[in-house]
Amino acid sequence: MDYPKLAELLFPDITTTPEDMEARYPKRDLPEGAMVTRMGPSPTGFIHLGNLYGALTDERLAHRSGGVAFLRIEDTDDKREVEGAVPMLIDALDYFGIRFDEGATADGETGSYGPYWQSERSAIYKTFVKKLVAEGKAYPCFMTEEEIAEIRAMQEANKINPGIYGQYAKCRDLSYEEVEAKLAAGEVPVMRLRSTGDPTKYFHVTDAIRGDISMPENEQDVVILKKTGLPTYHFAHVVDDHLMRTTHVVRGEEWIGSLPIHVELFQKLGWELPVYCHNTVLMKVDETTGTKRKLSKRKDPELGLGYYKELGYFPEAVREYLMTILNSDYEEWRMANPDLPLEEFPFEASKMSSSGTLFDLNKLNDISKDVLSKKSAEEIYEFELNWAKQYAPEKADLLEADPEKTKRIFDIDRGGEKPRKDLVYAQQIFQFISYFFDETFAPETDMPAECSAEDIREIFRRYKEGYSEADDNSAWFEKIRAITADLGYAVKPKDYKKNPDQYKGHVGHVSNCIRIALTGRSNSPDLWTIQQIMGKEQVFARLDKAEAALH
Repeated sequence: MDYPKLAELLFPDITTTPEDMEARYPKRDLPEGAMVTRMGPSPTGFIHLGNLYGALTDERLAHRSGGVAFLRIEDTDDKREVEGAVPMLIDALDYFGIRFDEGATADGETGSYGPYWQSERSAIYKTFVKKLVAEGKAYPCFMTEEEIAEIRAMQEANKINPGIYGQYAKCRDLSYEEVEAKLAAGEVPVMRLRSTGDPTKYFHVTDAIRGDISMPENEQDVVILKKTGLPTYHFAHVVDDHLMRTTHVVRGEEWIGSLPIHVELFQKLGWELPVYCHNTVLMKVDETTGTKRKLSKRKDPELGLGYYKELGYFPEAVREYLMTILNSDYEEWRMANPDLPLEEFPFEASKMSSSGTLFDLNKLNDISKDVLSKKSAEEIYEFELNWAKQYAPEKADLLEADPEKTKRIFDIDRGGEKPRKDLVYAQQIFQFISYFFDETFAPETDMPAECSAEDIREIFRRYKEGYSEADDNSAWFEKIRAITADLGYAVKPKDYKKNPDQYKGHVGHVSNCIRIALTGRSNSPDLWTIQQIMGKEQVFARLDKAEAALH
């Protein structure tokens, strides 16, 4: 077979050479040890936590080493492509603070190693397929889907390793004339790798996360170019990672099974293998069975990134949590460096887990509380308002009606050695402060059983009678203590506990009547501060409303 002649027959329009491509995409001028990483999502429309998990790994490895992280859109499977998926992906990653140095953007692309959409790189792939054909390392295959299905059925029936290889690769040894005749008859081939692998032999690669991986060589004549002229994932990522000078490929462990194919493709093309970093799948403890299982798109809403945006998690909190499951010593580092940005952490692929990574929503919430406890009232207000404008416009109107008052609400118990840690995400935050707004005030707790309706009315009457906005916290509480004593309640809770028959209740029950009237809850931040923010008019209106509801 005259393989160069066959290559010209199959690709007459491809005039570029591999040497042209090497010159067009030269080695990057980067410091020694700098890593080049890429995120290569398919535009399927579902943006999930695993995408963010991998993207953060890409970004940290590249930027900690003084390298480059880029975004490449792997859109060669048009059957799965969803319109608008790429802007959605870029928006989601941007929201969570993932910044790429080059690649696809919402407005096009940036960088000199493009195009960054694989669908626009067809001529590049064909250049290298033509090279493989010319060297006898790839060939055209005209087998129909029916023929392939028959072979697969026979292999399965006889428990033979399935696939197109060896004796099952019927087009492997077609003559030039046979190929020419089939093309002339209008038959369109796929292009297959002519594998020379031996499955009885093993190859070794060093995975940056898992260490040594040893697997049988590939023997499959896999498709590298489809009838559409677009490459398969196997071939496209090999060509692109070489030309874009990717040094480290971060991807899910489900791709380990394809490693024999990728290793052979790199070898056939004469290129150095990148460092593979096969991370683990995200898992959770199933509430029903108590066992670990993979996070599921169907069962677990927390897998989708939209879940965190709609609830309004601070992006920083989500990143902070992901770092705790990405590197085993991150939490220890954070405890020693509570005020440093996470970018200062010496991130390493070798410290990533090689077994299932457990995702814990409760732990994310705890970390979110810690992150928000360090935010200023101004920061929380701005974030809450932006969230509300997108997801709850009616709440945005309330937040904007009196910005300074709302910021004072967010400032309650903030700062000091023990700042409040009760804010988690935007939806919960608004629910937490909703009692400040008459439009969303909804009593959740009954008045204390220790206080009769008659006493509650008297507590409210005396409270309003002695009310003064000029009172400091101490003077305010002394008035409550006085009401407590006058109505036969214990001023000290311990006195009531010792002699419950001598008192109706204690000062906590009396103050809780006021608390529930103002907030609708038995637990709230500092009550004196709450009423200072509400103002006398709103305080009295709440007391009157609570009194009217008494039976």
